[in-house]
Amino acid sequence: MPQSLDAVAVRTWCSLALEALGRAREEIDAINVYPVADGDTGTNLYLTVESAAQAVEAVFTAHETVTRAGSGQASAPALADAVRAMAHGALIGARGNSGTILAQLLRGMAQVLSGRAADAEALRRALRRAAESAYQAVAHPVEGTVLTVATAAAEAAERTGGDATEVVRAAYEGARTALDATPRQLAVLGRAGVVDAGGRGLVAVLGALVETVSGEAVAVHAPKAPAPLPEDDDCPADAPQEGGPAFEVIYLLEADDAAVARLRTRLDGLGDSLVVVGGDGLWNVHVHVDDAGAAVEAGVEAGRPYRIRITHFAADRVAPPRERAQRAVVAVVPGEGLAGLCAEAGATTVLARPGEPPASGELAEAIRRAHAREVVLLPNDADLRHTAAAAAEQVRTEGVRVALIPTRAAVQGIAALAVHEPERRFDEDVVAMTSAAGATRYGELAVAERQSWTTAGICQAGDVLGLIDGDVAVIGSDLTAAARTVLDRMLAAGGEMVTLVLGEDAPADLAAYLEGYVRESHLAVDTVTYDGGRQSSPLLIGVE
Repeated sequence: MPQSLDAVAVRTWCSLALEALGRAREEIDAINVYPVADGDTGTNLYLTVESAAQAVEAVFTAHETVTRAGSGQASAPALADAVRAMAHGALIGARGNSGTILAQLLRGMAQVLSGRAADAEALRRALRRAAESAYQAVAHPVEGTVLTVATAAAEAAERTGGDATEVVRAAYEGARTALDATPRQLAVLGRAGVVDAGGRGLVAVLGALVETVSGEAVAVHAPKAPAPLPEDDDCPADAPQEGGPAFEVIYLLEADDAAVARLRTRLDGLGDSLVVVGGDGLWNVHVHVDDAGAAVEAGVEAGRPYRIRITHFAADRVAPPRERAQRAVVAVVPGEGLAGLCAEAGATTVLARPGEPPASGELAEAIRRAHAREVVLLPNDADLRHTAAAAAEQVRTEGVRVALIPTRAAVQGIAALAVHEPERRFDEDVVAMTSAAGATRYGELAVAERQSWTTAGICQAGDVLGLIDGDVAVIGSDLTAAARTVLDRMLAAGGEMVTLVLGEDAPADLAAYLEGYVRESHLAVDTVTYDGGRQSSPLLIGVE
């Protein structure tokens, strides 16, 4: 077994931590009572680590590509690249209060491990740096939380003089002991008779680290929470948390250190549960407030906020449980315009931003949010096939019937959604939607970012690429001319309906021109146009 971490070990750690959190997700969600009893800490931690694991995989993929191109012997990327990717992935994918703190813990470890070989001494320093940086990121640290568990892990590691295996084992055991003590430190946990949910998640992550370094799986930790304390008139155990902020606001922020320092002060005055993590110009901001708009405006004043998520706690607390619908559709869409279109058609949507494909946990959450007994999942991207399959399999274990239609483009999803009939038998509906998607050829226009080989020849940076069914078919210099050529080639095989989805970067007169061109050049072919908003391609084309 390795006596220090390398890039392969970091990859393994992320994978094992994701598996551990996947197994414990429901348990952690169930004990989530602090800072808000919204029952999503396990899910948020899972999504955070999933983003970290995907970032590490991307580093390995890029390294393998470069190695093959140079015809060199296969090797692993550097440890520094792997741990930085892990920290960055966790930062951009962090969800909720605990997920944001976990991202900072991983960032703190990466700051140490990227500078030298990750031996026993480096692991001790990394665990200490992780705990210290997490405390610094939280505006008002509270004992009895994941912060306490992280500190106990670092202290236990520092008391151990052995090798890397002994260090991580000591950290894990110290975290377990601290977790069991959290109900005695934080009254809300003691009243509910549970341990801290975030701390429970950290123990799972450290357990995965032990397995990575030692090669031996740790026993599943069963927290020793005391029986709930007697209720009192001031705060009965089952009372809803009233009087707290109504919204959770999370966003990524590009800003310098001075602006972030001012932002912390302003947000601290607006609400509570303030956690700001990150550095080097990129930050993840988390806060609970009553005025969500003011929290976002503060981010705008500090820099450039994006990937803004706002959750309404108050609505979650007072809304009565609703009956499950019989059937629902979940669709991944590449832009805000199509998100609105699909939502109007009754679908639950997941927005795939340029360069930010949704993770399997995000798709699984969308399926759960659809709140139906039967769900049809439309990934609308060939690269999301395995991600969507993993999400479907995960939710099937919860008793939901999920059918995955392997749509490879948004226009295929639109075609499938157009024939969706909830009143039909589930199998019949899936067959009809699959048939409609399969009968739709798809194309798109893109702009080349660099010189490269394509199936249509060599393209230069800035060239317009016309793709048909995923392959480059046209290389040109003019978007309108390339779109016309792509349409001609797609309609050469026949077609009855053309669907055009225009991005915000498309020329203003493109839609009118293409509609007129199809009307004049291809008789008996109808055209429908949609506004896709901000999406990765200026034009998506479907031919049914």
